[in-house]
This record gives sequence, C-alpha cells and structure tokens, in this order.
Amino acid sequence: MRTIAMLLLTLLTVSLALSQPQPAEPFGWAIDIQQSYWIVPNVTYSVANSYESKLDVYARRSTTGPVPTVINIHGGGWVGGTKESNNIHLLPYLEMGFSIVNVEYRLARVALAPAAVEDCRLALRWVMKNARTYNLDTTRIVVTGGSAGGHLALMTGMLDSAAGFDVSREWDQTNPVLKVAAIVNWFGITDVQDLLAGPNRQNYAVSWIGNGKDREEIAKRVSPLSYIRKDLPPIFTIHGTSDQLVPYAHATRLHAALDKAGVPNRLVTIPNGKHGGFSRAEMLQIYAGIKEFLKQHKIL
Repeated sequence: MRTIAMLLLTLLTVSLALSQPQPAEPFGWAIDIQQSYWIVPNVTYSVANSYESKLDVYARRSTTGPVPTVINIHGGGWVGGTKESNNIHLLPYLEMGFSIVNVEYRLARVALAPAAVEDCRLALRWVMKNARTYNLDTTRIVVTGGSAGGHLALMTGMLDSAAGFDVSREWDQTNPVLKVAAIVNWFGITDVQDLLAGPNRQNYAVSWIGNGKDREEIAKRVSPLSYIRKDLPPIFTIHGTSDQLVPYAHATRLHAALDKAGVPNRLVTIPNGKHGGFSRAEMLQIYAGIKEFLKQHKIL
C-alpha cells in the first residue's frame, strides 16, 4: 500500500496526457489529506478479459453522516491514461469535503467499445454496494471526468438499465437503481460517430470502436447524445472553443439537446481554450461555478 507521502507526491507532480492538462500556474488549493481522509488504493471492482479494473477510495474521516461522493474517471481517448494521472484534479473536491472514488477501466488494448462503459457502470454499482463501508451518500453522487473520461462520466450518469450496458451481479437485487445526482463533464465526447470519419476524425476513437461491420451502430450506442431525456441528472460542462481533440460543437449540441428536454444544465465556454491546459484564473472560476452548481442542486 502506498504511503501518504507517495500519494501526495503523485497528486502534485503528475502530468495528465489527454485527460486534463495542468494549467500554467498552480491551482492554489490545499488539503491535509492524511488528517482528513482514509485512503484505500487499488481496490478491484471488476475482472474481465483477464484484466482487473481497480479504483482508489478517498473516504472522508470524522463525519456525522454519509458524505457526498465524486466518482472520477480519467481520460486518455479510451486508449491511454491511468487513474493516477488525474489526481491533481481531485484536490478541489477534497477541499469541498467530498469523498472520492477514482476509477480506471479497460482500455482499447484490452477490450474495445463498449467495455469501458460497462466498467464505469460497474464502478457505480460498486459505490452503491460499498457505500455503508466507506460512509458514502448514494443520494449525492457526482460523476466527473475529462475528455474520454468526460464521455464516460456522461454515459455512466445518463444510462438506465434499458440501455443494455449493465452487467448483472448477485447484489443487483439490493441495489437495482443506478442513479447519480449530477454530472460534471470536462470537454467530453458526446457524438462518437462524428470522430470516426470526416474532418473531425480522431485515431483514438477509431482505435476504441474498431473496424467491425457494426462500428457505426456501436458508436451511436456509446454516444451520450443518444440518451437525452427529461429525467436526466443536472449536467455541468466545461469546453474550450479551440479544442483540437474534441470539437467544441460536442458541448453545444449536448446542451442544446438538454435545454430542449428540460434538463437542468450549464455550459461554461472557455474562449480560445484548447483541450484543457486552462489558466489558474480560469480553473478557479470553473471550480467556483461547479461548487455553486452543486449547491444549487443540494448536493453540497
């Protein structure tokens, strides 16, 4: 098991690849993790394709009741990235007082789409099953991620059992409903088909979907835009207008559809923003907006 010192070093020094690149200036958040949190790393929540999918738990200590919880999903185009690569973006949520479940999943080299979606839904089920052990409030779960992690956060929070991605487990009968309180989407993919060909083609998307005859059907099934309906949880999105890996239109199309369906939502646009790497001032403003949004919806 890692020492607290190693975890703190990881939190402060990691680079973020395709998920959420670090800003040019330090964030400025501080939290005494050792005193405030019980840390349980590398818990196996699923085994498939001879691969153990793991998660880390940051459970808040000294509370009087169940704690609002963030499920964090790393990015990397479904082909790369690790849960540790996203650790620095846990700090604002730790400072807000959330417990955190930091999730990894099967990448394309292990299993093609929709495996990552299935895994993240299983991670949500794991949280439901183990909520009492870690004092997690299942009525105040926020799922978040950046890039492919944003896509998976959307899919995890938007799907219902009718979509066919939920792998059954013996304890499903005691936790039949998988529902989150909000989604925070950092420049996530909302239309996977759009990235398979044409001007917006991305190699990472092609690698994840594969070259089967049903690739278009699979891409549609794993696209958040396919699951818009009025009973979705509130959704908060951050996206830069100059994003070179996920077109800004993915965010505007999503939020126009949410508006039409009557789903509470907010889109924060970063003018000339690329695929993350936002300034310190922008990040502080974004997290202030996230906190306000979560308070508005009675999660904090």
